[in-house]
Amino acid sequence: MKILEVMAGAKHGGAETAFVDMCIAFAEAGQDVEVVTRANDIRVPALEKAGLRVHTLPFGGRLDVYTPWKMTKIMQSFRPDIVQGWMARAPSKTPAWNNKMGIPRYLVVPRLGGYYNIKYFKSADYFNVITPDIGKHLVDHGVPKNNVNLINNFAEVEAVETPVSRAALGTPEDAPVLLSLGRLHPSKAFDTLIKVVARMDGVHTWIAGEGPQRAELEQLIADLNVGERVKLLGWREDRAALLQAADICILPSRFEPFGTVFVQAWAQKTPLITTDSDGPRQFVRHEEDCLLVGVDNEEQMQAAIARMIEDKALAAKLAQNAYERYLNEFTKEKTVQAYLDYFAEIKARESLSEAA
Repeated sequence: MKILEVMAGAKHGGAETAFVDMCIAFAEAGQDVEVVTRANDIRVPALEKAGLRVHTLPFGGRLDVYTPWKMTKIMQSFRPDIVQGWMARAPSKTPAWNNKMGIPRYLVVPRLGGYYNIKYFKSADYFNVITPDIGKHLVDHGVPKNNVNLINNFAEVEAVETPVSRAALGTPEDAPVLLSLGRLHPSKAFDTLIKVVARMDGVHTWIAGEGPQRAELEQLIADLNVGERVKLLGWREDRAALLQAADICILPSRFEPFGTVFVQAWAQKTPLITTDSDGPRQFVRHEEDCLLVGVDNEEQMQAAIARMIEDKALAAKLAQNAYERYLNEFTKEKTVQAYLDYFAEIKARESLSEAA
């Protein structure tokens, strides 16, 4: 199957990472994949290293007519079966098929990881969503229920020979270590996590990610005098090695449409604490595969961290249960096959054959 993957996206972010993982996963599964994205010095080299052809376009604002025009030319050359746009801007720039293109019909199937305005998806034929609530959002805004399909995110598991060195990150070998991953943005609530950790003597925290809130978080760390215990690691490509070196993964988000970090923690058997933000609360099970706390509830978060540190048996039980859920529901193989099955289903529904 020929799949054209399309994303505008920011320089860093969870959706951007998931996009790269998905493009490569489709290619590894034997599909013919090309990519359209903004120029980016992280994801473009990663995609090209994996052997994918990458087209870079500006994905500008309302007056940008070049991007959809050039996408039409790319489609006429590639002749895709499926065009999968990510987030909102990419689908808004994706032209619907018409017979003047001179190519077999393709289906536009955006992948939604957020509660976007339906106006951006005028060219969409079908939708894939990553949570039930996002699917309900589409149906509530007029999309036929039969045109909306739910597929979980998967967690890419990099090959890891050894965990990250604690010493290299200025962290004592015997210290309790929390790891949080994500874009440095207010929605991730890293400020709340830092305030909690500041009250917990001896607890060290690594925050892996980059984004617009870096200066603010650096100032907070300085104001609370926790620079020895709280490290902003920047953008990292060694997620699995970090997770294996940490004692607890914590997802403190205020807003999280899905929250792939919780799946990444499960895949590495790292005990998880997460807030009941939109995405995680639809999947995780408190006291079974994680400890769940309220958004911005510092007291609950501190209590959960202390409990997880002190009760090693509980942490091990939660991690093992979570790993079993990962194997049953969130592996790359299961997710990729679910996408391919759905693409085949909707092509059959529309009586479409494979693009030549």
